[in-house]
Amino acid sequence: MNKILIAAASSGAGKTTITLGIMRALKQRGLVVQPFKVGPDYIDTNYHQAITGEASINLDSFLIDDEDMLAALFQKHGKVADISVIEGVMGLFDGLGTHRDNASTSFIAKCTKTPVILVVDGKAISTSAAAIVDGFNRFDPELAIAGVIINRVASENHFSLIKGAIERYTDVPVLGYLPKNATVALPERHLGLVPQEEMAELDAKWELLGDLIGEHVDLDRLLEISKTGADVDITPPEINVPDFSGIRVAYALDAAFHFYYQDNLELIRSTGARLIPFSPLEDREVPEADFIYIGGGFPEVFAERLAKNKTMRESILTAHEKGKPVYAECGGLMYLGSSLEMEDECYEMVGVFAGVSKMTTRLRKFGYCIAEPLADTLIGEKGTAIRGHEFHHSVFETTEKPCMKLLKKRDGEIVKEWYGGYQKGHTFASYLHIHFYQNPAILTHMFGACRK
Repeated sequence: MNKILIAAASSGAGKTTITLGIMRALKQRGLVVQPFKVGPDYIDTNYHQAITGEASINLDSFLIDDEDMLAALFQKHGKVADISVIEGVMGLFDGLGTHRDNASTSFIAKCTKTPVILVVDGKAISTSAAAIVDGFNRFDPELAIAGVIINRVASENHFSLIKGAIERYTDVPVLGYLPKNATVALPERHLGLVPQEEMAELDAKWELLGDLIGEHVDLDRLLEISKTGADVDITPPEINVPDFSGIRVAYALDAAFHFYYQDNLELIRSTGARLIPFSPLEDREVPEADFIYIGGGFPEVFAERLAKNKTMRESILTAHEKGKPVYAECGGLMYLGSSLEMEDECYEMVGVFAGVSKMTTRLRKFGYCIAEPLADTLIGEKGTAIRGHEFHHSVFETTEKPCMKLLKKRDGEIVKEWYGGYQKGHTFASYLHIHFYQNPAILTHMFGACRK
């Protein structure tokens, strides 16, 4: 199985740009590329899919605290491709707390036995780049850097200085560089990169990125390195979920709601349940289904259109009132509230929960956390530990009683506690994003509500 992992020496080094360019350059060679993303990201994975034509898979060792399961998922998705390309998160050794293997890119590299290509920011640097590469290469004896790519290089002469220094003081090969080019800079929004659904014109940018990588990076050598990783030879852990054949799951999928882990959708399909996509923006009403799933996204960007689609909002509220199970994450919570407020405008939402979502100028919650239901909920019984991730710029002001206690731990210490999540009837919504493979019993519990 050919595979590489693109990691950064530091956050902001240009890892995403380099990764997208490599994916495009490999596609230009006619290769089938299977993309992966370390961490809980949704937006980079959309870009990966736009470039490769393959759904990108999240590999997150906090959300899935089972090394064998992570390796098995990687093996399953990568075995049918010509090459698997994993994009790291933050810097190579950055994760949760100070331990280098705690939810980090380096841990995923070792778990999947994948050669690491380190991206170093070349702006205003020359010989010092060698110290960076040498330090990264020696920091973890179990992990060696297989190659380096330099980003934001000013000229061919600048590159020769950096390359010469790295190869003089280390034994790590320099595979090439990406020149400084404002045309390939990626646009941003408050939650990160702009979603691909809103940026159809990005294809020209991908083509340019692929051309630049093809011109300035030794892809032949990169492909040789991709063959050096050891095989992941593992028997997938057994997954016990009941047969839910016949259950219809309507899930929101459009420009406003599209944050779903691909493996979550595949696990649902594996139970025999049928996924039915619908658009809260375009469709008149929710499809006939036994269960409704509303993922995250950017409802605030489409607040006016969501408010104007009154028949859709009424159909979801009616489904809730009839006792149909509804599960919503983050943007889904904002949609199920009474209203969404932004820039002195207030837009009517579904109204399952009494409360208003208010957009703020700063990030309100960020990072991994563990949730514990205070009573039996749609996603688990009282006291169940559920791993998740929050990342939002809004607050939900409500009179509803929260049904979960959440806490953030770092290096074994609790650093923050709060309450959130709301259950009304068979409808559950929270800011928490979860991965079902952490404990498939979560899915069993949710779908079991359909049969009750």
